[in-house]
Amino acid sequence: MGTACVVGGGIGIAPIYPIAQAYRAAGNKLHTIIGARNKSLLFYEEEHRAVADQLHVCTDDGSYGHHGFVSDVLKKLIDGGEKIGMIMAIGPVPMMRVVSNLTRQYNVPTWVSLNPLMVDGTGMCGGCRVRIGDETKFACVDGPTSTGIKLILTF
Repeated sequence: MGTACVVGGGIGIAPIYPIAQAYRAAGNKLHTIIGARNKSLLFYEEEHRAVADQLHVCTDDGSYGHHGFVSDVLKKLIDGGEKIGMIMAIGPVPMMRVVSNLTRQYNVPTWVSLNPLMVDGTGMCGGCRVRIGDETKFACVDGPTSTGIKLILTF
């Protein structure tokens, strides 16, 4: 991809770490953006710093790093001319929605991970039902990250 970017918000900071390692091992330049409500809720900073070419840290309350959201930093990177070939974002649904809506404007391929509660793994219970645009999907059978860019970007 050339340059990849992983974005983790809250508990999404953990699952982007192995993804970041894989992007890096594949030879990509890597931007990592992590964020939390405040400094006490941040974790894996040093692990991400060891893998990323550039680590960007954000807190909603400004207690550490950039005062604001991960999407602010991502927008600044893109507007600054960084050519990002792929973005993976994991975190709260509102954060992933904002990232998807932002990257759609720039036509940057973006994947998010929908992680609702999954009970039976067959779609029968409906517990993992999510609305993506005008479509109803089931994360357990449609895949939390395998529904593809067209669907992901129609949040």
